[in-house]
Amino acid sequence: MSEVRPKKALGQHFLTDLKVAQSIADALICPADSTTDVLEVGPGMGVLTQYLLERPEIALRAVEIDRESVDYLLVHFPKINGSLIEADFLKLNLGNFFQGSFDVIGNFPYNISSQIFFKILDHKDQVPQVVCMIQKEVAERIAEKPGTKTYGILSVLLQAWYDIEYLFTVGEGAFNPPPKVKSAVIRLTRNDRTELGCDQALFKNVVKTAFNQRRKTLRNSLKPLVLAKAQQQGWAPEQQAAFVSDPVFDLRPERLSVEDFVELAKKLA
Repeated sequence: MSEVRPKKALGQHFLTDLKVAQSIADALICPADSTTDVLEVGPGMGVLTQYLLERPEIALRAVEIDRESVDYLLVHFPKINGSLIEADFLKLNLGNFFQGSFDVIGNFPYNISSQIFFKILDHKDQVPQVVCMIQKEVAERIAEKPGTKTYGILSVLLQAWYDIEYLFTVGEGAFNPPPKVKSAVIRLTRNDRTELGCDQALFKNVVKTAFNQRRKTLRNSLKPLVLAKAQQQGWAPEQQAAFVSDPVFDLRPERLSVEDFVELAKKLA
């Protein structure tokens, strides 16, 4: 079977550089004395898959949406037979395949990388480690610390639950077809946080609402949430004014750490 034709609609840029593929596979840290369940997202033509299959401590599954890629993988990597899931990762019920914890690895399609991370967050208590290649700009944003223009929604939500390491940059020439941007490999390792100390849905809502108008101060961007609390509490106008007089509302969202957002969510609960 000939090579798979990259499909623009699926955001496919197949990694062709074997050294990069080996480095990505090596970045997944698994204890040698036990078996680690691993899910590869979007294996494509298996350039990363082949190195994962070589590791005896890994029990590999892979999820691939593209029928042509599935056929290619089954022909060229018969060891994956029985462990290859033909499905859309974003719609996949992971509980049907993993009862306990599992790591995630992959060259994520850049057009859906944020959605993949949101799904991983939904399963954060099952996913202790993620190694992935994504657009360099997104990787920098995820790994960024507070106080910069690139720090944003994914930075806060992922850093709340994971330690982020920016591992290395990958040039455009490592792919077919070459993307118009540089790529980067990052590793996410689950931290020891078991709860935020605030309502998680509200925390997510506060972060998203704040950054959706990131140029505004929190006093302006979070006005709908403050109004909702004022109505719930039956506040008079002066009580609402006193509430938003807290200096935190003078700030823009990129100034706040994860812990600052937790405290803000507590205030708005």
